Amino acid sequence: MEKVECVVIGAGVIGLAIARRLAQAGREVIVLEAAEGIGTVTSSRNSEVIHAGIYYKAGSLMARMCVGGKRALYRYCRDHGVPHRNCGKLIVATTPQESEKLAAIKSHAEANGVDDLQELDGEAARALEPALRCEAALLSPSTGIIDSHAYMLALRGDAEDAGAAFAFHTPVLGARAHDDRIELDVGGNPPMSLACRLLVNAAGLQAPAVARSIDGMPIELIPPAYLAKGNYFSCSARAPFSHLIYPVPEPGGLGVHLTLDMAGQARFGPDVEWVDRIDYAVDPARAERFYPAIRRYWPSLPDGALMPSYSGMRPKIVPPAVAVQDFLIQGPGIHGVDGLINLFGIESPGLTSSLSIADHVGDLAGISTALASQPI
Repeated sequence: MEKVECVVIGAGVIGLAIARRLAQAGREVIVLEAAEGIGTVTSSRNSEVIHAGIYYKAGSLMARMCVGGKRALYRYCRDHGVPHRNCGKLIVATTPQESEKLAAIKSHAEANGVDDLQELDGEAARALEPALRCEAALLSPSTGIIDSHAYMLALRGDAEDAGAAFAFHTPVLGARAHDDRIELDVGGNPPMSLACRLLVNAAGLQAPAVARSIDGMPIELIPPAYLAKGNYFSCSARAPFSHLIYPVPEPGGLGVHLTLDMAGQARFGPDVEWVDRIDYAVDPARAERFYPAIRRYWPSLPDGALMPSYSGMRPKIVPPAVAVQDFLIQGPGIHGVDGLINLFGIESPGLTSSLSIADHVGDLAGISTALASQPI
């Protein structure tokens, strides 16, 4: 049986950030990934927005990790030359009734530590975005966009420079927890057995299934898995916006918003479509729901301009009837399995929060010389 100090399951943005954190602390790290490369699932199927941390429940992991992670992510992008743009976001109210909600949004953001939101009347908002229709708006200057793949490549490079190794086409088939180690059965060519002192389950959509495969993990502490599909549409017309445009949130979601890629091309979404299997096809008919929502703030959107683009799956751990989800990060203090850390429900703002999440996992792992000194 092969032995290694730390195993990270999953080479999405969260697994990459954690591998980097552990390796740079001097730990011996192997990342196991069932797919052919890094970031092939949730991490490559999102809006690539650097979120400010406005809407999450005050005191939640999402709120805390997003606000701290945003600052860390901007620093990382500057230091590593990762393409990004601090373009800002407008939260737009298109009716007087929606305008009344902006003060509450600003107050909630401030409770989360987001203290840079600026209130704008309609004229001031249109001075920034002349094509915009709105009664009033909030400007979030710390919202931005990022080239997520370039970011993941940089994280992988950092991890490998610090000695981490990656094994692709290598699914985890099962594991057994012992007092001083966790033994894994690993697929691939050839299959193998592997023992580690620290196992980090950062498998994204598959994290609950991976946890269920670990003999010794209390089954009652593993959340159920749900799939919420988010569909995106691109636009054949050049959208005349330089900021991201978000409507005032509606019950059940943030509404159909406009984001930009690094080339300035607009895309709309994601919507929310609860599904029972992974299927990334985008139904063109869903565009009919997008047009009236977008035209509330961009009335001149041309007919027929929306085209199916791509979709992603949110790793939900709450059912549709539950409106709010938080990150669930379990260490041994919660489940009692020494050397195991599970990450469940890491949906948006996971990308923004990735460096903060990695630091949190490092803290849970008790990174110190003591970890390295104990044999497997």
